[in-house]
Amino acid sequence: MATDLSFVEFVLGQIRHAGELRYKKMFGEYALYCDDKVVAFLCDNQFFLKPHPQLKALLTHVTEAPPYPGAKNYFLLIDELDQADQLSALIQLASRLFPAPKPKPSKKSRPLQ
Repeated sequence: MATDLSFVEFVLGQIRHAGELRYKKMFGEYALYCDDKVVAFLCDNQFFLKPHPQLKALLTHVTEAPPYPGAKNYFLLIDELDQADQLSALIQLASRLFPAPKPKPSKKSRPLQ
């Protein structure tokens, strides 16, 4: 089941103060970015936070599950979705913890043959 855009919009509304937010649709699901870093996936209308020990320490109850078949486990957040302040704090911290994406190599033009 693909994630509904209404779910994405709900999540963005809950974390609107977390930083510069954007999402990217990927195979019917969504990657959630904060300050240009992937911090979570939205899959099957569920919120999967990228795992890190410091994030885990802030969660009362941690459920780990893969966001899609073959993926590593992420933190599946359920109750936190209704707690905008806590969710925003988790996203802000995740943005600080995870490294910036590596720059993509420039594409060199190939000579015409």
